[in-house]
Amino acid sequence: MPEASPGRVSSSLSGSSTGHVVQARDIQGPVHIHAVPPNATTRHGEPVPWQLPTGVRGFVNRSVEQEAMGRLLAEHPPSAQVLVLTGTAGVGKTSLALHWAHAVRERFPDGQLYANLHGYDPQEPVAAAQVLERFLRALDVPAAAIPTDPEAMASTYRSLVAGRRMLIVLDNASSAAQVRPLLPGVPGCLVVVTSRHRLSGLGVREGARHLTLEVLAEHDAVELLQEVTADYRNGDDPDELAQLARLCARLPLALRIAAERAAGRPRMLLNDLIQDLRDESSLWDALSSEDEEESEAVRSVFAWSYRALPADAARLFRMLGLHPTGEFSVAAAAALVAGTVRQTGRLLDGLVAGHMVEQTAPDRYRFHDLLRAYAVDQVRREQEPEESERAVRRVLAWYLHAADAAQAHIAPHEPRVALAPLDSEVEPVAFGDEAAARGWFEAERENLASATRTAAALGLDSYVWQLAVVLRAFYMQRNTFQDWFATSRLGLEAAGRGNDRHAQAELHESLGMAYTQSSRLDQAAEQYEAALAIRRELDDPAGEALTLNGLGLLRLRRHQLPDAQEAFERARALFQALGDTYWEPRTAVNLAEVQAALGRLADAERVARAGLESFREVADRRAEGNALRILSRIQLEGERTDEALDSARHAVDLAVDLNSAVAEAYWLTQLGHTQRVAGRLADALASYQRSAVLQRSLGDRSREALAWDGAGLTYLELGQAQEASEFHRRAIAVHRDLGDRWQWAEALCHLAEALEAMGEAADVVREHRREALTLLGGFTDPSALHRRDRLTSALGEGA
Repeated sequence: MPEASPGRVSSSLSGSSTGHVVQARDIQGPVHIHAVPPNATTRHGEPVPWQLPTGVRGFVNRSVEQEAMGRLLAEHPPSAQVLVLTGTAGVGKTSLALHWAHAVRERFPDGQLYANLHGYDPQEPVAAAQVLERFLRALDVPAAAIPTDPEAMASTYRSLVAGRRMLIVLDNASSAAQVRPLLPGVPGCLVVVTSRHRLSGLGVREGARHLTLEVLAEHDAVELLQEVTADYRNGDDPDELAQLARLCARLPLALRIAAERAAGRPRMLLNDLIQDLRDESSLWDALSSEDEEESEAVRSVFAWSYRALPADAARLFRMLGLHPTGEFSVAAAAALVAGTVRQTGRLLDGLVAGHMVEQTAPDRYRFHDLLRAYAVDQVRREQEPEESERAVRRVLAWYLHAADAAQAHIAPHEPRVALAPLDSEVEPVAFGDEAAARGWFEAERENLASATRTAAALGLDSYVWQLAVVLRAFYMQRNTFQDWFATSRLGLEAAGRGNDRHAQAELHESLGMAYTQSSRLDQAAEQYEAALAIRRELDDPAGEALTLNGLGLLRLRRHQLPDAQEAFERARALFQALGDTYWEPRTAVNLAEVQAALGRLADAERVARAGLESFREVADRRAEGNALRILSRIQLEGERTDEALDSARHAVDLAVDLNSAVAEAYWLTQLGHTQRVAGRLADALASYQRSAVLQRSLGDRSREALAWDGAGLTYLELGQAQEASEFHRRAIAVHRDLGDRWQWAEALCHLAEALEAMGEAADVVREHRREALTLLGGFTDPSALHRRDRLTSALGEGA
């Protein structure tokens, strides 16, 4: 007997996302779902991003500008949603934006977003798509739910911020075009943009307000100098402080560096410091053809501080300009200069004390864009090109070897790249466990992608493709599609230039996985087929088997059962010939799932049980759980409901023990199916709901929709046909959007049954069944033929 109804349960498992397929070879380590901090929620329990960096310490002045910014907030409704802070380099635009943003953040209860657009860095400006991806993640969009098309990303972003009151800071923008995709579409949010240019186009089209920052008034500049030096110097003459301020062109960045220099020499007369700076300024006047007081003052202050550095610290400073980005770790800096991490850390402490770099975490630092440009200039002036090239190669090799070491923890059975030994003068990275490796990948994500681009720009093709192949192990578990596609395409081009066919095959397969997991299945098939052709050309049976396994999973995903069976059988035979005891049973279990879908239950069970025994012998609990899921499906279709229930429960228990949300989410759907057939309807609804919630967090739209469809079937058995129809409609919308004809047709059949139970008009029910019948026209497997026969019969009866 079915259980009594558990009561009305709302079908408001809402949200939109873009699905991915988690392949058998994708799940190498646990996927952790981290709790949102207690104070990081807003209405409806939505996470609130708090992305503002720390404001500058000892901020002074700019009261007039802050009042003007405050007046914009006081307007009801505000006359502008975009405020552009403009001014010369080093005038303090970022410091003011962050100081003010922290002061008014309570006015924006839905949080703050921040991005440094690097519009004036030596590196390429940050593309809007990269920022959109980070913003969408901060807004709790799962990785796989983030569209890959930039316009679709911008549309999703605008939809999410609509109706929220957020403060968005876009720092160092170089053009209006860089900013526009990041602007909300409706009022409610305030965007603060900093730029050296006026960005007039934002005023014309978006109605932006502009606030130009001038250099500080002389008394304000003196106050800033006194604020920084107060604890270290006493009795400095105000007139001399005013002279120092004028030499710094009253620019806050230059003033702070000069003040740090003065604070570090408390017994040196201020007049002597001023004379040193005058001498440096005269040198720059002689060398420079420009006639810009502010830029000359900044360069003079930089040079004044740079030349005061010890030789080893000065070398580190300028060589940091060769790093792929303006943010770096101690270990990466050590690789650049071929020093030890400990020595380099001490040198960085000195650069921080001199305000030449900023420390952002215990072992991480960043440059101001002007200081980075100055460092690059000094490299060109003072170093031989060969020395600079060796430094770049060292840091690229360091990133490559570190990523490879991390892969050994995260995805040890993925193909490894044979790397040239790391230089003996470079300290390698070692990770204690998988968590440490994952943390490193997260922290270095931008640097790793930039390292790949840097290698490509310099024509270092082996570094390009090797980085791209190694990074796949991280990308395939995080679904960071922008970086994954970009690095893989660069790697494929680099491998093509070198005619490295093995590398080309790896990168075609990487792109196949990326397209599959982003639900672009036609492109995925093209990439897998290209990889397969190369594997066969090279007579690479191990690589061919892996590619066939991936192609089989793609075909299974598309319900191309005969083709999937062929791929798995060939992959399995190759693994058997190679004596590969890791991949052979996994491929066999994948094959068992196809056999079950084809109705060959005895063959499927025999293969699944053999795989299960193999996994238990080596205590591979993740593979064991997947085999139990498939075994449960076989038992359920064989009407052995109690056995199916036990297998599914055991699988889910293993997923929970492994802390694997990917496994738990998918295996819960099978548990829901068994509970529904067993008449445990309340339990089934709980399993489907838990599965849908987890799939939402993982971004797998297709499997989330499967959970919705299962919930709809359960509600129909409870006699709640209206609720059932709502869940089926949601599943249909997703499958239609993804172009999944099989699941789309299945959900249409279920909707027709729910509508029929509601007493809906016969022509409406008939329309859904005809649509399902059309969708099933391309499938020839027994389950498809059976479904088509049932539909034809129902339509023939005039339903």
